[in-house]
Amino acid sequence: MSKPKIFIDGREGTTGLQIDARLAHRDDLELLTIDPEKRKDTEARRALLNAADLVFLCLPDGEARTAVSLIGNPDTRVIDASTAHRTAEGWVYGFPELSPEHRAAVAASKRVANPGCHASGLISSVYPLVRLGILPRDYPVTCYSLTGYSGGGKKLIAEYEDPDRDPRHQSHRIYGLNLKHKHLAEMQTVCGLSRPPLFSPILGDFYKGMATSVLLHSDLLPGHPGAAEIREALAKWYDGARFVTVAPLGGDESVIYADTLAGTNQLRLIVCGHEDQTMVTALFDNLGKGASGAAVQNMNIMLGLPEETGLE
Repeated sequence: MSKPKIFIDGREGTTGLQIDARLAHRDDLELLTIDPEKRKDTEARRALLNAADLVFLCLPDGEARTAVSLIGNPDTRVIDASTAHRTAEGWVYGFPELSPEHRAAVAASKRVANPGCHASGLISSVYPLVRLGILPRDYPVTCYSLTGYSGGGKKLIAEYEDPDRDPRHQSHRIYGLNLKHKHLAEMQTVCGLSRPPLFSPILGDFYKGMATSVLLHSDLLPGHPGAAEIREALAKWYDGARFVTVAPLGGDESVIYADTLAGTNQLRLIVCGHEDQTMVTALFDNLGKGASGAAVQNMNIMLGLPEETGLE
């Protein structure tokens, strides 16, 4: 049997380079590459997009939509790492652990939208609670998310790693102050919420890692479940998942370090609190389960390979 042909369109970006690094040493795939001088050449790209069995799109939203329009081969499968298709009709949301239905859809689909990093953190907590009836669809979800600077791409990485950088970079900074972050649409749509979450992203002075926290009041939830009950519900939901686990109540340590799972494809939910208030924190790597690791996991499932291949 011939090896699946894989093409990364936009390999030069942070996510593209990470995917390439995860695939470079695999002997079960054939990586198609484009001449660096032709990476902006539409016809050269079109040829590779249609020659591949599976394509990763690591492009800005508009360019990702254009790339899809260049694909005429009905057998070419696509994983889009941009925001462009995460709520688009005909595209499957690539978070297989959310439910057996999500996993089956990823396996069968030819068009998979890779989740956003902050969205992965919120959705991993909120989606099961909504499905279980613990969290009402009209609940005013509040969330903050602490991330490493690598998620901002090459320009931000260079800014943070510049030896002459602004000294204020040592301090975490809150951004997205208009409260209209680009991940809100998928957060609301995938979770089935009637209103967008109130979401605040925070950038830290560390390369990669993410801690996304959702805050809940028990008296606003049906049956008034406390932290222990919510933790048990999430543990049952993700029982047996390869890359999503739930920590003991209160977490593994007395504090949560956002970069704990950097370099892995793991996502760990940590439930803290008491009878009246609960905090659910998703701890993961913004470049791993929040981007390139999730993309490779989706590829493995789509190609019928063990989902952990190349991700251990």
